Amino acid sequence: MMHHAAIRTANIHRAIAFYEKLGFTVKERFSTGYTLACWLEGLGGRIELMEIPEPKPAPDAFGDEHYVGYYHLSFDLTHVTEDLPGWLHDLKVSFAKESYPLQVLLEPRQQMIGDRVYEVAFIADRDGLPLEFIREINR
Repeated sequence: MMHHAAIRTANIHRAIAFYEKLGFTVKERFSTGYTLACWLEGLGGRIELMEIPEPKPAPDAFGDEHYVGYYHLSFDLTHVTEDLPGWLHDLKVSFAKESYPLQVLLEPRQQMIGDRVYEVAFIADRDGLPLEFIREINR
């Protein structure tokens, strides 16, 4: 069982606000010796955010087809929503109320994986890291 996925961020408070809008809740705040960090839980998993002093921009994992390494985190919304496009629309509206618009990397589309059909969408977090949202439709 995976314990958590760690994400380095330029601004932990901004990142926390972003992930809270996705349904995550801060469970533990701590420091790693040189930086602020926290664990958040939601959508069936746990992530760790770590603020990085003097951050550099992250590589474009989504747009660079030759990039090797971390690609994305994926969250299964099959039991969260019956309508991925509607869920994403509501998320866009929620972010529109803030000073930061939601960056959609891939609008919802259907994808066949094995013998199942999924709806798949991608957004970017506040540091530009890709996040996938997937929902099985032929259950």
